[in-house]
Amino acid sequence: MDSPIVAQLFRQLFRHPACQSRRNLAALSYCLQYGRLQQKQLQQQRRHMASRNTVRGARQGLPEKESHWQQRTDLFALDMSDEYKAYPTVTANDLRSRRERPRKVKMLMRDFIEDSLYNPHYGYFSKQVVIFTPGEPFEFNSLPDEPTFYAELGRRYTEFEDLLDAKEGRVDETRQLWHTPTELFRPYYGEAVARYLMSNYLMTTYPYHDLIIYEMGAGRGTLMLNILDYIRDIEPAVYDRTKYKIIEISPSLAALQNSQLLSSAASRGHASKVEIINKSIFDWDARVPSPCFFLAMEVFDNFAHDVLRYDLDTEEPLQGTVLIDGHGEFYEFYEPALDPVAARYLRVRHAATGGRYRVPYPTSRAARWLKKQLVPFAPNLSDPEYIPTRLMQFFDILEKHFPAHRLLTSDFHTLPDAVRGLNAPVVQTRFQRRMVPVTTPLVHQGYFDILFPTDFGTVEAVYRAMTGKLTRVLTHEHFMRSWAYVEDTRTRSGENPLLSWYRNASVMVTV
Repeated sequence: MDSPIVAQLFRQLFRHPACQSRRNLAALSYCLQYGRLQQKQLQQQRRHMASRNTVRGARQGLPEKESHWQQRTDLFALDMSDEYKAYPTVTANDLRSRRERPRKVKMLMRDFIEDSLYNPHYGYFSKQVVIFTPGEPFEFNSLPDEPTFYAELGRRYTEFEDLLDAKEGRVDETRQLWHTPTELFRPYYGEAVARYLMSNYLMTTYPYHDLIIYEMGAGRGTLMLNILDYIRDIEPAVYDRTKYKIIEISPSLAALQNSQLLSSAASRGHASKVEIINKSIFDWDARVPSPCFFLAMEVFDNFAHDVLRYDLDTEEPLQGTVLIDGHGEFYEFYEPALDPVAARYLRVRHAATGGRYRVPYPTSRAARWLKKQLVPFAPNLSDPEYIPTRLMQFFDILEKHFPAHRLLTSDFHTLPDAVRGLNAPVVQTRFQRRMVPVTTPLVHQGYFDILFPTDFGTVEAVYRAMTGKLTRVLTHEHFMRSWAYVEDTRTRSGENPLLSWYRNASVMVTV
């Protein structure tokens, strides 16, 4: 983060004292300053939404006064152990009906992230997100090269936001705007997915079963329209047997998908094929025995994770809990008693991978001992590791309720600007049309995107172990070369944005 952006954020926020949402964002700016002001904050007054990393956890078998771990580097951390004992534990489900962000509670990190992203009243995806659409599809064959595509995309971004500002009658400095490959490469991206679905359907269950497609995280519904358009045009017999079901947790996005479906005569023709189900996949309780395809495109990255740190002497994991005090400040505690979900994930991962997975500490005891001798005040806990417990629960849903499913998922295997830790997320917000990353996931709920990379090697092994299905992992480029007509997105120079834009993404399919 650069300080001019933060300083400008302060000036902009305080120009609007009557705007409640801007007053809430004043808290956000303190969080943006966290990385550089950590030491100064120890001597300042407690501020609304400051993020301190107090690292403690209940240690078994010790006297009461020594019952919490504390990193030796946190020499001046405020002692919140009394509040930690007194505050009730809540979950994201407990907070669904609350309209105000919670105070004087504690919750597991996965519940904090889930609440921040998906709370119906203040969650990021419920209230903040706007999905960019470029208007008319790009004519890639007429573009000289990739830099020209980037420039044209930037121009359309500016035009899109200018129109939104004009419609709203004000300049929105904190609009959370993002794009998807479906929108950027319309209709070619969706047609590639359609070819994959149709080909595998014809080779497996046609004509004995219908082509049933479930999609999570459908955004504006563009992928749905592109897939249905392609199947209708290329294989009318398959289209007659196609059913498309969107599972959408966000009411606003579900309404947007419905409006997209009715926006033109061509799309209205799909209305009898489409069902939009406004609920969380984790609330799913109906069994779907029929063969179906399950699409999850850029969904895994926003699944909530738990955070662990490991005792460097014993290699025992400690699980992270977030405490929120009466002023809305965050504190992080670590306890050696894992909850059943995190403990199960560690067991499944170990069994699925045969013990071959990365850990956030040196596996050699000699190396750890030597480091302790050379750096006597080094932390007694490892760096954080973020584990995809919510993703494991999603695999449970697939195995239990969609036993005949075939999964197609695409997501990022690496992300820039991540916070510290193994499999750590990128935490970012958007201010004055620029993305601003921060250094901690403990941020004002609802104003930040929190997205994780996917370790496809481990995730593939866990999915196979839980569902009993075989899979294949491909790079995004490999998948597109297999199923897209790549000449449609090639520029005159021979460069191809469809293949190069998502080099940090992979695709996993059930075979």
